[in-house]
Amino acid sequence: MQELFYKEVEKIFSKIKNTQSSVISDAADKLSDIIGNGGIIYAFGSGHSHMLAEEISARAGGLIQAKGILEPELILDLGRGKSTLIERMPGYADIILDTNKIRSKDALIIISNSGRNSVPVQLAAGAKKKGIFVIALTNLEHSKSVTSRDPSGKKLYEEADLVLDTCGVVGDASVKVPGKPYSISPTSTIAGAIIVEALVSEIVGRTIEKGKEPYVLQSANVDGNDNYNEEKRKELIGIYPELECLLD
Repeated sequence: MQELFYKEVEKIFSKIKNTQSSVISDAADKLSDIIGNGGIIYAFGSGHSHMLAEEISARAGGLIQAKGILEPELILDLGRGKSTLIERMPGYADIILDTNKIRSKDALIIISNSGRNSVPVQLAAGAKKKGIFVIALTNLEHSKSVTSRDPSGKKLYEEADLVLDTCGVVGDASVKVPGKPYSISPTSTIAGAIIVEALVSEIVGRTIEKGKEPYVLQSANVDGNDNYNEEKRKELIGIYPELECLLD
């Protein structure tokens, strides 16, 4: 069965490269301006999607000006059933916006495979009202095949400024098991990580092209890099002092 999974991943990678590269470039162009002006790229995901919010945050080779919003109630730590129900809860997104110091000069990447639940939908709508640039990272085929669970009737991709498609199948599990009524091998995490890292690499390239310095972390598990990372962080905060508390 693993060979079938490899083939599905290869197909999705090819589709992402062919259909999403220009969208990633557009997103990176906007985000390079945001970090170049002292902004922060925030990322939010609930359930398994929180892994992609972590992927962009505090990562070797990643941006200092990237931060994950990791709500404990939404990342399976309290149990799959509870986090699933909370993600469907209207109004909870307001709490996330109120308790995180996201400014109009920042950006917010919202990750949701289905994009149908209230928290990601309302978080996108609320952030846009505050003037925050919103990117949706979602599975468009799945999202367009289901109804919204939000009272607005909208889905995440309909509330975002820009949409990145993970190019997965409906239900996420990509390999049908012969003779069985179920599929296995979800691809949203792998596809999302590919897109996130492609986006970061393009942001770095665009920032350099514009004559500005991208502040990039190096692995804390290589000797000497702790000092390097701290020096770069201090250099960045020296330019934008307000980032000292925001990047904690």
